[in-house]
Amino acid sequence: MTLTLAEAGLAIADPKTYADDQALHDALALLRRESPVHLVEAPDYNPFWVVSKHEDVMEIERNHQIFLNAPRPILATAEFDIMNRQRAEQGIALRTLVHMDDPDHRVIRAIGADWFRPRAMRALEPRIKELAKRYVDRMVDLDGECDFAQDVAIYFPLYVILSLLGLPEDDFDRMLTLTQQLFGGDDDDFQRGTTNEEKIQVLLDFFAYFQGLTEARRANPTDDLASAIANARVDGEPLNDFDTASYYVIIASAGHDTTSATIAGGLHALIEHPDQLTRLRAHPELMPFAVDEMIRWVTPVKEFMRTANRDYELRGVTIREGESVLLSYPSANRDEDVFDNPFQFDVGRDPNKHLAFGFGVHYCLGAALARMEVRAFFDELLPRLDSIELAGPPESIATTFVGGLKRLPIRYTLS
Repeated sequence: MTLTLAEAGLAIADPKTYADDQALHDALALLRRESPVHLVEAPDYNPFWVVSKHEDVMEIERNHQIFLNAPRPILATAEFDIMNRQRAEQGIALRTLVHMDDPDHRVIRAIGADWFRPRAMRALEPRIKELAKRYVDRMVDLDGECDFAQDVAIYFPLYVILSLLGLPEDDFDRMLTLTQQLFGGDDDDFQRGTTNEEKIQVLLDFFAYFQGLTEARRANPTDDLASAIANARVDGEPLNDFDTASYYVIIASAGHDTTSATIAGGLHALIEHPDQLTRLRAHPELMPFAVDEMIRWVTPVKEFMRTANRDYELRGVTIREGESVLLSYPSANRDEDVFDNPFQFDVGRDPNKHLAFGFGVHYCLGAALARMEVRAFFDELLPRLDSIELAGPPESIATTFVGGLKRLPIRYTLS
């Protein structure tokens, strides 16, 4: 079936599109080719422009003083946007780095920045390697068949990031459930409910948990990231409760869900491209390139939104003050003008100018950690892997924001 431009634009606002790679990339390829700055007027959503070319996504990210994260940082229904704005006015809304612009963004980002610098990553590396071995060993314990996405991939990065925060292991499953409900709010398998009130309740449950954590770390400071956040001061004052909880939410949720999606999607890509699996096993020195190719291939963060604070012309299209744009990262990462054979999975791809971590001042704080985790896992897995194949059809999550595979049944032999 041949898509029209209008249908391609509407597809970008449909969570089910992101559960079907072919449908998603057919729509995005058409937009890149024929309407790279495309107005979408979808039912239940305020209008927005889809920006699908790599060059244009970078241009908007560079112009962060014109294109602001607030008040619409991600794609949500008009009703949800109104509810969120009302809650923000009351001071009880999620306000993560994703929601902020300078100068708040710069100041708040600095609170956790040292925990993700190279020195901190080197200190964390032994723990990451230990956890990678634990979860490859778990694959051995599962007797050669498992749902890799649910049995392995979701847990390894979860343990890394929550260990960094300093949360007790008894709480890890609770964090996993809340994260799946937060990012899977449009997916039948993960959503807590279908109403906006039920979606908001997920955030309130996050906040309630982290409020208790904040009180504990302020009363008894420790040497973990949770304590650094709880005891941070801006202009001599501690963060308010919602800003503190919001910081925890973005670290605890995005810090593992995106990486687990990359690990599952990366393994799926190696299974589907056995020549690349053979190549990588024969040339382990390619692993840094392979990691970035997995990240490009999966692109766990599907979009961020920006709102113009003045009129701006892009490719001859005038984006008016107050209008919003959707930055399509899966599209930018398959842009034929930037990537040779963009639909080919290439473990030696170099250069690889993917935008999966964003660009500019909002570049992902945890990018180095994510790369380290993915590399550690495959460094541990591939030398022990004798054979691997699909044991059933993979399934992807329905989402317009963050996601990847939610099912990856595999059959394998490991030493």
